[in-house]
Amino acid sequence: MRISLLAMAMLSSAVAADPAFIQSQQGNLRIDTVATDLAHPWGISVLPDGRLLVTERDGRLRYIDKSGQISAPITGLPAIVVAGQGGLLDVLTDKDFASNQTIYLSYAEPGANNTNSTAVARATLDGQTLKNFKVIFSQTPKVDSKYHFGGRLVQQADGNLFVTMGDRGNQRELVQDLATLVGKVAHITPDGAAAPGNILAEQKKAQPLIWSYGHRNIQGATLDDKGRLWTHEHGPQGGDEINITVAGKNYGWPLITYGEEYGGGVIGKTSQTGLEQPLHYWVPSIAPSGMLFYHGAMFSKWQNNLLVGSLKFGQLVRLEIKDDKVTHEERIRIGARVRDVEVAPDGSVYLLTDEDKGAVLRLTPAG
Repeated sequence: MRISLLAMAMLSSAVAADPAFIQSQQGNLRIDTVATDLAHPWGISVLPDGRLLVTERDGRLRYIDKSGQISAPITGLPAIVVAGQGGLLDVLTDKDFASNQTIYLSYAEPGANNTNSTAVARATLDGQTLKNFKVIFSQTPKVDSKYHFGGRLVQQADGNLFVTMGDRGNQRELVQDLATLVGKVAHITPDGAAAPGNILAEQKKAQPLIWSYGHRNIQGATLDDKGRLWTHEHGPQGGDEINITVAGKNYGWPLITYGEEYGGGVIGKTSQTGLEQPLHYWVPSIAPSGMLFYHGAMFSKWQNNLLVGSLKFGQLVRLEIKDDKVTHEERIRIGARVRDVEVAPDGSVYLLTDEDKGAVLRLTPAG
């Protein structure tokens, strides 16, 4: 892929005041800056009226209107641990938001003695205030760590939720332990109870909320048109992977991986009987983040493509999928760390850039 000198200059920093133009394999693209000066934005959701809800990792939730105006912080958030990779993470609007104004938030929840864990809360969005705030999920055990929170939220058509979690960076030994929620995907109802289909709940001592396990740090999750959960997770040094994440399956971390220890060193094998192989993996790592399947009117050639943000390389990665296999990969240079990806009702693509002064970008065809 080639990029014009103008686009490189305009994208060398996180954002630009004027649109930039880049080339992709499916035609020229235009990138407009919708809003800037956000503090490490992490999650984005489009409201029915076209406004955006955006989280900032330092603990603020804001509206951004169609003109790019950024609101004052929305009040009513709980105590949040803001350290390392922790803070306010994902935001998800309920499938019935137009009638119930319900949103879900994931964040780093404080515990005793400097411990913390990933938590999920439900609240009613009432103007500039969150009301009826209720914690519906809290990862156990809480540990003293600033890393690997996971935190992506996905809602099924029946209203139940998937919550992704990491190994907390220093708790590998707990990932294969079904008595903990470290390195797992949880499957819960909107009230936080175990949702139907969690087959591991039948095992003695297993946490009934667990959907799948053996995960290192899932920061991208979405549903396909069959309603199946797709996730991707960070490998260590190499070995980022995409999986179709099935109830009861073990995805292997840290027993199998295509990555290695930072600085070198074997972690485990690349395969083992009873452990799931990734559908697709990257060596070297791209540091994947937000992910979704594209369905929209603007990019006709992207239909049902999987769009993945890359933190490490400042890219939007476009994957063509056929029969549950990646048949083609394109890397579209954005020029800043892409933390989340969302599709607007008109089919344009919103990107969040995770920088000290992060931005909301809007991607459209240039023609």
